[in-house]
Amino acid sequence: MPSQEEHQPPEGVRPQTAQRARDMTRAFFSAIAAHGRDEMDAALLVVSELVTNAIQHAGGVTAFRLSASQDTVTVSVQDASRAAPQSRASNPGTPGGFGWPLIQALAADVRIRIGPGGKAVSAVLPLPH
Repeated sequence: MPSQEEHQPPEGVRPQTAQRARDMTRAFFSAIAAHGRDEMDAALLVVSELVTNAIQHAGGVTAFRLSASQDTVTVSVQDASRAAPQSRASNPGTPGGFGWPLIQALAADVRIRIGPGGKAVSAVLPLPH
């Protein structure tokens, strides 16, 4: 694998569903020849949660990016909200409240960048050596 690969959908194309974002992520993993099934599954969960959160809490995805280095894959989802993600009390009998802690548990690093047009949430996931 080259030292750095990046994938962004063509200009103006953004995944507006978690399913579409997962499809793009599977294609990205295939393109970078990553073979770790557990790592792809973790990335798919993180992508699903970040895109779903952007849709449910921030009016949709404004940008989606996947990049890879030798040891990591970074998932970045932007939306128009300036509100940072918040943990909330979750109850096993009630839907919701599990995504943000799941993202934090699966990622080696999570970054939130808030700017005038909204925010970008990036999760850095380890790849096997």
